[in-house]
Amino acid sequence: MKAPEQRIGLYGGAFDPPHLAHEALAQAAVKQFALDELVILPTGYAWHKSRSLTAATHRIAMTQLAFADVPQARVDDREILRSGATYTIDTLNEIQAENPQAELFLLMGQDQLAFFPQWHKYQEILQIATLLVALRADFIPASSPNGSQNRVKMEFSTIHMPASPISATQIRQFCTQHQAIDHLVKPSVARYIAQHRLYLPS
Repeated sequence: MKAPEQRIGLYGGAFDPPHLAHEALAQAAVKQFALDELVILPTGYAWHKSRSLTAATHRIAMTQLAFADVPQARVDDREILRSGATYTIDTLNEIQAENPQAELFLLMGQDQLAFFPQWHKYQEILQIATLLVALRADFIPASSPNGSQNRVKMEFSTIHMPASPISATQIRQFCTQHQAIDHLVKPSVARYIAQHRLYLPS
């Protein structure tokens, strides 16, 4: 059997805004799983979120800044350009068609893993890509009846990285309260947020 030509990771998210934990996860995945390329996919229409996302142009610009130090990473806007609801399975099928010899990996955090069985055609996703999951220290292992891996009856590989309490929600709240966010995002992202007055009270 011919070996895969490339190992391609896909990392989707709202990135509203992208922060240091996002970059750390990307760096860890690239190193630990020898990814040749990491496709960063800002979300288009977030059907699963109760709030509106920041304009796509801003999120794309911030995401490009946030992952600038990950040589293997490139920002892909296909989900933003797609009309209506956008699903991971559609993106995976497209990238697989573009790279038929590649081995695909889907990156996610533990919170996303918990809701993975609710994703559109999640079983098909498992047939196309290997899940790479960054787990928190309080993760319940699969051997437990309550373990996430046991619940959804699937396999995944673990991205080993230091635990991080950073969240985009926290950053938006800090911006609203005019608190410093330099310790939560890259300096270039912090400057962009300030320059464009993002996340300030309306």
